[in-house]
Amino acid sequence: MLLDALRSRVGEVVDVIAAGPIVPRVTPDEIRRDLASRYDFTKPLALPDVIADVERMLQRWQVHVTHPRYFGLFNPSVTLASIVADTLVAMYNPQLATWRTSPAANEIERHTLAWLGAKFGLPADSTASFTSGGAEANLSAVVVALTRAFPAYGERGLAALPAPPTVYLTAEAHHSFSKIAHMTGLGRRAIRTVATAGDLRMDLADLGRRVAEDRRHGFAPCMVVGTAGTTAAGAIDPLLDLGRYCRSEGLWFHVDAAWGGAAILSPSLRGHLAGIDAADSITCDAHKWFSVPMAAGMFFCRHPTSVAEAFRVETSYMPGKTAGPVRDPYTTSVQWSRRFIGLKLFLALAERGESGYAEMIDHQARMGDVLRDSLERAGWRVVNTTPLPLVCFTREGLVPADFLTALYAREIAWMSEARLGTGAPVVRACITSFRTTEADIEWVVREMAALV
Repeated sequence: MLLDALRSRVGEVVDVIAAGPIVPRVTPDEIRRDLASRYDFTKPLALPDVIADVERMLQRWQVHVTHPRYFGLFNPSVTLASIVADTLVAMYNPQLATWRTSPAANEIERHTLAWLGAKFGLPADSTASFTSGGAEANLSAVVVALTRAFPAYGERGLAALPAPPTVYLTAEAHHSFSKIAHMTGLGRRAIRTVATAGDLRMDLADLGRRVAEDRRHGFAPCMVVGTAGTTAAGAIDPLLDLGRYCRSEGLWFHVDAAWGGAAILSPSLRGHLAGIDAADSITCDAHKWFSVPMAAGMFFCRHPTSVAEAFRVETSYMPGKTAGPVRDPYTTSVQWSRRFIGLKLFLALAERGESGYAEMIDHQARMGDVLRDSLERAGWRVVNTTPLPLVCFTREGLVPADFLTALYAREIAWMSEARLGTGAPVVRACITSFRTTEADIEWVVREMAALV
């Protein structure tokens, strides 16, 4: 049976990774020589042999983000249910561009997104789609916001607008918005960087000043991006205040909750997302704190008519609009051909239930607290404030780059370097695995003592 076979193999891989190195020692030339010596594609090879060889490469030559001591970027350990889901999707290969091609898959995604959208407090008639990741979800938000604010944008482009649109976010926000400004034609200079307070949260007074100044100078403020869990420090912008401000000023309020959005399922953490229910649109990635495989982003929007206008398309080689209360995803999202992305979240939610997910999220949050406490007891200085399991730290005379080189060389853990605001570089550690234990953290902090 598929489940039994996968459970056994996944268990073996989890054990091998946990007992092995985290950081590979390899050069591009080494991998290229290895591939060139084995794979010239001139003759067929036995599939079991190729599979074994690919596993060899993956085990030897990658940072193991599913290792319990990987404290890096938001690449999680993944649930068994979500692995089964990806296997089923690959086997049946449903095409979700239109509803009638894959009715079951489309309805499973709609059901899952509607459930999570309700948790965020969005209206029942909101629209949502699974995306390749947070960047696509953020792109969707900008395109829909421009479409709603400027009716001429879709047909005639930015040149037809009465004034150049501007977007407001902090330096701690995700840098996908810089790319998005380029891709949408806004231009990177349309991004306005709002100041932050000492806790790295958006300064509402500075936002107000910048919006007013731009209006005086002939610009058209369009969107404010509040981040719920910044990449570098886990800061959560003042969502409640931002929502009120955006409503009063007629601005689109987007919340990038790519990582922190999962906290909405935790009774102890969801209060930190107060105000997210006022968002016009939300980004949330299932492949981060929901612990499913790449790539599984989500885009939510309370304005279905604007979404339909932003992505509308008609062509003779696609079926006509499906009758009934359904939407064909290729007409309501960036993607055309679409993989069944949502099954991995659906299956994981069904297997664990809301309470099981809350327990998993709360465990990681507790491990973040354990890490903070352990570091401070060992003489480190924690420099960020967040309820999320992300800890930035340093100590007198520390050179983070040198420290991390030594950390990797001794295979203690994987962490990264970050710069908060205009401060000096610090070490960043984020609990991304539901398999990380208190023993893992205490061992890491003890071993780090030998490096300073």
